[in-house]
Amino acid sequence: MDWQELTDLTRGQPFVVERVRLVGSGIAVEGQFEPPQLARLGADDQVFVAAFVRSHGSIKEMERTFGVSYPTVKSRLKRIAEQLDFVDTDPAPDAADIVDRLRQGEISAQEALAELEGYR
Repeated sequence: MDWQELTDLTRGQPFVVERVRLVGSGIAVEGQFEPPQLARLGADDQVFVAAFVRSHGSIKEMERTFGVSYPTVKSRLKRIAEQLDFVDTDPAPDAADIVDRLRQGEISAQEALAELEGYR
């Protein structure tokens, strides 16, 4: 069974891994191991996160890859972030973040100026 099958089988319910076998050595370890947070995401969200990392965090690239709009990408990232304990799900962007997004072409100059207005 691959990881995606396990994710589909659990349907978002919490689960514990009780046995791990190292393929190369045949060693097996039994116990109760919680999977990492990203592994607890649904398969579609795992694919989305992997694509985001592969695109180096470029929302523009995510728009092209998934054929969706900037707000859709942001909304999905926010929804995924809310499922992760260690992620601040509503951080206020700092000025450097806004300028970086402008440089990467993720937002227009007008959008950057509007966001920077909040820092005055």
